[in-house]
Parts: sequence; C-alpha cells; structure tokens
Amino acid sequence: MDPFLRKFFPKVYRQMKGSSVSNYCKFDSQLLTAFTSSLYVAGLITTLLASWVTSRCGRRPSMIIAGAAFLAGGAIGGAAVDVYMVIFGRVLLGVGLGFGNQAVPLYLSEMAPPVYRGAFSNGFQLCVSIGAVTAHLINFGAEKIKGGWGWRVSLALAAVPGGFLALGALFLPETPNSLVQQGKDQEHARALLKRIRGVDDVSDEMADIVAATQQAKAGRGLQLILFQRRYRPQLVMAVMIPFFQQVTGINAISFYAPVLLRTIGLGESASLLSVVVTGSIGLVSTAVSMSLVDRAGRRTLFFVGGAQMLVCQLMIGAIMATQLGDQGQVSKAVALVLIVLIAAYVAAFALSWGPLGWLVPSEIFPLEVRSAGQSIAVAVNFLLTTFVAQLFLAMLCRMKSGIFFFFAAWLVIMTTFVYLLLPETKGKPMEQVGELWGHHWFWKRFAGTEEGRTTNKLSCN
Repeated sequence: MDPFLRKFFPKVYRQMKGSSVSNYCKFDSQLLTAFTSSLYVAGLITTLLASWVTSRCGRRPSMIIAGAAFLAGGAIGGAAVDVYMVIFGRVLLGVGLGFGNQAVPLYLSEMAPPVYRGAFSNGFQLCVSIGAVTAHLINFGAEKIKGGWGWRVSLALAAVPGGFLALGALFLPETPNSLVQQGKDQEHARALLKRIRGVDDVSDEMADIVAATQQAKAGRGLQLILFQRRYRPQLVMAVMIPFFQQVTGINAISFYAPVLLRTIGLGESASLLSVVVTGSIGLVSTAVSMSLVDRAGRRTLFFVGGAQMLVCQLMIGAIMATQLGDQGQVSKAVALVLIVLIAAYVAAFALSWGPLGWLVPSEIFPLEVRSAGQSIAVAVNFLLTTFVAQLFLAMLCRMKSGIFFFFAAWLVIMTTFVYLLLPETKGKPMEQVGELWGHHWFWKRFAGTEEGRTTNKLSCN
C-alpha cells in the first residue's frame, strides 16, 4: 500500500513513482525484503526450540505458544510507529509460525484415521489458503480506508487467527503418541486411541507406539535420523520435499504478486483485487486436492500439478520477455493473460506441492524420530522461504524475465525426483509406511535389510 511504503520504505516509494528505474527494479530494496524475510528467519530459528517443546511437552503446548506469539506480533505490527517496530512484529509472527508449523501437521497426522490421513493433513493447507484469501480481502478493503492507516488493520488482524489457535488448543486432547512419548498413563492413551479410532481393539497400534517410544528413549531423535542408515530415506525426503516446495517459485508469486502486477502496469487496487481472485482459485484447488489425495494418490497429484506449473512458468517468462521492457507497461490484454496464468499456476500448486509438501513429510517418520524429522522439514522450508523472500526482488531486477525460466528448470528436476524416488503412501497406516522403503528399487539398500524392515515395521506409527 502506498501509505505503508511512504511511512516505512520511502526509497521504494520514490523508485516506484519514478520513470528512470527499470520496471523490474522498482521494488529492489534490501530493507523491504528484510521486512518480508524476518518472519521466516525467526521461524527457522524458533523451529529448533519448537521441536524440543513438541517432543517433550506435547503438540498442544506448541500450538498454544504459536497462538500467543501471533497475538503479540499482530498487536505490535498494528501499533508500529517505525520500521523497527514493524519488523519486530514480523519476528514474533515468525515465532508463531515456527511453533505452529512444527506441531499442527504432526497433530493432524497422528490423530487422523489412516484411510483419511491425506485429506485431514491437506486440511492444513486448506486453512492456509483460506487465511491467504481472507488476508487478501482484508488488504483490498483496508487499502480503501481514508486517512492512509488501513495497513494497521491488515497487520493487527493477524492477532485474530492467533487467538483462535491458542484458545482452540486449550480444548483439544493431546495425541496418544505424544502421551506415551511423555511417559503419561498408557491406559489413558489407549482409551483416547479407542475413542478417536472408533474401535475397541487398538492393541497393535498401541504396541507400535510403545515400541517406538522405547527406541526413542535409547537415542535422541535428531541423532537417530541424522546418523542411522535406516532413516536415510526419510532424511532425504525431509530435506528435499520442502526444498522443492520453495523452488517451485510459489513464494515468489505469493509474496510479491501485487508487486509483479504493479510492475506490469496495474494500479494498487487492481493488483490487490487480482491477488484475491488468484487466491480464491488456489483455495478451490486445495479443496479438490483434499478430495483426490486419498484416491488418486500423492504421486499422481505431484505429476499433474508439476506439469501445469511448468507450463505456466514458461509462458509467464516468455510473455514478460517479449512484452515488458525496462520502461513502459504491457497492454490490458497481456496483463489479463498474465493474471490468468498466475491463477492457473497457483491452482496447480494448491493441487499438488502446496498441501503435499506438508503431508508427505508428516506421514513418513517413525515415532522415535517424528518430531526431529518434522523439525528438519520445517527448518528447510523456512530456510528456503527466507532465501527466496530475501533474494527474489534482487533476482527479478537482475535476471528480469529469466527468473521464471529458473523456477521452471527446478520444476523439471523435482518432478523427476518424485517419479524416481518417492513411493506412493496412500492408504498406508503410518506404522506400515516404513515398509515401503525396504521394497523401493533405490531405498532398499538403506532400509531393505532385515534389521531395517523389522525396526521400521515396529516403529513407524
């Protein structure tokens, strides 16, 4: 928003209004990108502490801490009087993300029935999409507030979902896995497991949970997943899947969609409205993903979404290269085509790498390394998100339209990776997912030994 830029980033505002600066460089500012990426730097650092809290104290306490941090961050951001206060508010929001992204996917995966685990876990991304669309709508409305203080509304309202998260977590039960892991009464965990599974006989699942907990006590989860050969497949997935999720280019689009749209000549209000439209399409696609993931499977959605994103990135890059120079604007017809392509790209991401980037890592770890594995996945996600957020505007300024071909190349690599190295996990109970590695053409050399198969079968819950 112009009033926000004038108050906190006057240099960017002058560049945006000037005619001598390249279209691709109007928003190139390390201070502006620091404002964006500070949230993810804080999340990256916080996730290390969040892993310990989630493992030792439970999933619920981490969710409560996350909600409280969101509340504080929203309040400080909305009341900010200088850029340092704004960035501090972003840092607190990053603390909330660190704890929330650590605990919520684990909670959903552990509580969900195996046959519906994909849909339950994809609900995480669905809620992210709902939040994004809501935020875009708030921005669109707040931009029209007379007096130029609408940005305060946008930042302060982050406290509302934070309050829901903190309050709601107070009324949730802890997962049976976490209760056993904390050394609580196993009969209480058994009764809870019966209630959430809807059956009386949960002996096998309880035995898996207890066995995995005993193994976890024999060694720290992070040490196990980093140095035990039999966990090598899960470690690779914990690193590569969130890495690939970020180099799809989605954060370049989602963080800076209004910037991109203003770069091609749309006004402030039109840019925000266009983001609302594309975000709504992403929301619908996430709902479609929830309905398909447990039927079509994870790999199929990866392939379909990856192919559509690749085509969109190539077409956006080609249009930007041929239609938008350093000066001037594109025609309204070309701007409309770009908006449609961005919407198609967001839809493909929301169908595939958006929800599956969280689902797959959350369902492949045995209990004894689950919190540590999730911590690695979240840390990599934050690290790459920070990298993209901090460097995208500088890369756009220097690479210009070539940046979209850069992301397209990564889409080819990641789709090949899924085809060759990721087994299908649909319909598999979490305690049986470990067996897939022992039968995979490549991973069996790590998990295919009799010792690895037995351990994985006992410990994967």
